[in-house]
Amino acid sequence: MRLWIALHLPRLPLEVFTPSWSTDTGTDVGTVVLDQERVLVASQVAQDAGVRTGMRRGGVLMLLPDARIHERAPTLEADARQAVALALLQYTPQVAEGEESTLLMDVGASLRLFGGIRALCRRVHANMRALGFTASLACAPTARGAWLLARANAGRAVRMEALLRRLDRLAVLLMPPARPYAAWFDGIGCHTLGDLRRLPRPGLQRRCGRELLDLLDAAYGLVPELYEWISPPETFRARLELYDRIDDADLLLAGAQCLLLQLTGWLCARQLAVERITLQLEHERGRVARPPTGVEIVLAEPTWRDEHLVRLLKERLGRLTLEAPVIGLALEALQVRPMAPPNASLFPEPGGSEDDRMRMLELLAARLGADNVLQPLPLADYRPEQANVWVPVQQKVSDKARNAQLPPDVLSLPRPTWLLARPIALLMRDHRPFYGSPLRMASNPERLEAGWWDGPETRDYFIAEGLDHTLYWVYRERIGMGEDGPKWFLHGLFG
Repeated sequence: MRLWIALHLPRLPLEVFTPSWSTDTGTDVGTVVLDQERVLVASQVAQDAGVRTGMRRGGVLMLLPDARIHERAPTLEADARQAVALALLQYTPQVAEGEESTLLMDVGASLRLFGGIRALCRRVHANMRALGFTASLACAPTARGAWLLARANAGRAVRMEALLRRLDRLAVLLMPPARPYAAWFDGIGCHTLGDLRRLPRPGLQRRCGRELLDLLDAAYGLVPELYEWISPPETFRARLELYDRIDDADLLLAGAQCLLLQLTGWLCARQLAVERITLQLEHERGRVARPPTGVEIVLAEPTWRDEHLVRLLKERLGRLTLEAPVIGLALEALQVRPMAPPNASLFPEPGGSEDDRMRMLELLAARLGADNVLQPLPLADYRPEQANVWVPVQQKVSDKARNAQLPPDVLSLPRPTWLLARPIALLMRDHRPFYGSPLRMASNPERLEAGWWDGPETRDYFIAEGLDHTLYWVYRERIGMGEDGPKWFLHGLFG
């Protein structure tokens, strides 16, 4: 199934200067980003003071004289999108950059690996929080459809039918090619994409151009979509410019975690595991420049996951004494090696743990069905069909049944390798049981009388031999004889 996740970063122009993990409401005096001398986006403190989108610089300074005002930095935004894309490569190699601060991920082949779309969305949201960015996430069967849902913050639409319904309700001006014609659309009462689809296509194309129709068709899955996937670099070195001079280890760890997420995505995309990394803590530059402080970590076993690296960095930073405030972080992978290939065999290696065995059984149950992978559950009963019980390996077994012990004398008696699920009634020829050939009794009878509490069974079991010397386990009913004598049944086969 083709499924796309779109990530829209609506506050990216602001969060490249003040990522969310660095926000301190006690010291924030208000941050504003200007685009062509007008407010593009403002922090919550600035909004609470009355700063609004489109306001001029003078109006901002009148409301917040101490506000931090930044000019929009497209280069920093592009670097931030690249960092986010690099972190997302741990979920799929098919990550592309969309319009208007949006990233697209084709995750159709990754759903089972990460436990389904909901679990995957939760992980992506957690990564975005760790990276310090506010993200509006949506998923849909088409990339353009997911992009429009993310721009409108309209949630998930996993199936095509749900996507069509959601798209029909979206505002037509969400589509960039439609914005130059906003007044015309408003004049004819075309406010939603559903209204737009009902307009005559030839006239719409003459009025608005082919680009609008192409975008609409792609969103509704009527034309194929082609993207250029983001490719990871040959080597990894990432840098993070901190929002202020920091001498707090917790905030340094939060910044380092942003770099570790990028490292994880790079390792997964390149199919590598890291053995040695270094984190450079950059200090003041210029006249009072100081050399960076290096924190090097050498791992006993190569890894490509960030959880273990975060724990190691936390311990190292907690014991580190900073000689000067830190203004930047740089992470570099110094030594990597190819990922150890997973065990391709079905069965675990000799000497494996109980977890290896259970993973193998879970894999078998997933491939063959839970009812086709069974485990024995012997019960303390003389009747073979009661003592020989099989249940699915994933079924929880009560302690009473698990600890049941068969009568010791039963274990010393001959038993067939294969017990039939149901006994087969045998034909009688010349007063002898017949199964492919006349059967000759090759053992003395073993009398079984049990089950008086739920239907008594009285049988005489024999080992019988056919003309081809095959050995069978048969029994004779001692109760309920027919007109032709006792009834004989085949119950098992010896190997």
